[in-house]
Amino acid sequence: MSQFGLPRNPNWNSVQPMTQPAELLERDDAQGRTVVLSGNFSLAYLGDLPRRIDSIHGEIARIDLEGVEHIDTIGAWLVHRLADRTQAQVVGADEGARRLLDVVARNDRPQEAPPRQLNPALRILDQMGAGTKTTGKTMVGLLGFLGATVMALGHLVRHPGRIRWNAIVQRLEVVGVSALPIIGLMSFLVGIVIAQQGSIQLEQFGMEVLTVNLVGRLTFRELGVLMTAIMVAGRSGSAFAAQIGTMQLNEEVDAMRTIGVQPMEALVMPRILAAVIMMPLLGFYASIIAIIGGGFLCAVSLDIPPVTFVQRLREVVPITDLYVGLVKAPVFGLIIGIAGCFQGLQVRGNAEEVGLRTTSAVVQAIFLVIVLDAIFAVLFTWIGWT
Repeated sequence: MSQFGLPRNPNWNSVQPMTQPAELLERDDAQGRTVVLSGNFSLAYLGDLPRRIDSIHGEIARIDLEGVEHIDTIGAWLVHRLADRTQAQVVGADEGARRLLDVVARNDRPQEAPPRQLNPALRILDQMGAGTKTTGKTMVGLLGFLGATVMALGHLVRHPGRIRWNAIVQRLEVVGVSALPIIGLMSFLVGIVIAQQGSIQLEQFGMEVLTVNLVGRLTFRELGVLMTAIMVAGRSGSAFAAQIGTMQLNEEVDAMRTIGVQPMEALVMPRILAAVIMMPLLGFYASIIAIIGGGFLCAVSLDIPPVTFVQRLREVVPITDLYVGLVKAPVFGLIIGIAGCFQGLQVRGNAEEVGLRTTSAVVQAIFLVIVLDAIFAVLFTWIGWT
């Protein structure tokens, strides 16, 4: 017993063996050149061993780790680097050392070289090429989504019981009824601007009365439907992309597929049908409000009475102008609905993607609407609706 009443350990008086520092020895035997490592291959016991390892050149047959007492990540990295550089086989490692060497080998990947800096001209060309490639892929995706929409519409026509009338009515309210105030205000102001700018230019020739012609034909034929499409794309197209994108991010769309509900029927078709149905009505409404705005300015600035303004409209505006606007409107609605729903279904990864896809939906919808408007202008001129 010790003087403190504790049992005496008979080994306390014996000399404890000290951990041996890491050591390296080279030898040649029947199997070839061998590097024998021994001692503690921890960072604190390596000493000048890394320098000695770096000085080894030529091929080595084996690296013997049988005499290694302990090895940490730094030691394993030194052994792995030596074996990789000299094409040597590591032998004699225990289970822990082997596992550590495997981990080091899996994570020893060459670093990617920094991107080569291009001069400004080549960088612009590179960005143009990347943008063209992205645009091509997007157009192919939109065409494929258009085909899927047509197939879904055909399936609903064959099975009317699968049509979700409640969802369609709700989207009709969101796309159409709720948009009446902002579209009316915008159209009224656009009509005033057209009449004011047109009257200033026509006044130089003493033809202020032709302002009625300008307001009537331009509104019914082009600006009424076009400005409405741009407003619906920014208001409803973005909402389509954000709503479906958020559902895609929360895996609600995948859950719908799991329980047997088709997203094309439940999410996409009600929105597209609402846009197609409401665009002609909103376009006609916008045209009427724009004409009211133009008539208001003509009455205030040009002393053209409302009765004269309406009578002049009936004389100079052909019915084909109304047909042109009504034909373009549902096509614009289809483009807006497809662009919004397509971009919403492309959301992957994180919430930032929802914002990016929403922006892409609005930009693509407006771009395609303007392109189609130009195509319609050429088409209607060709068939004589001028």
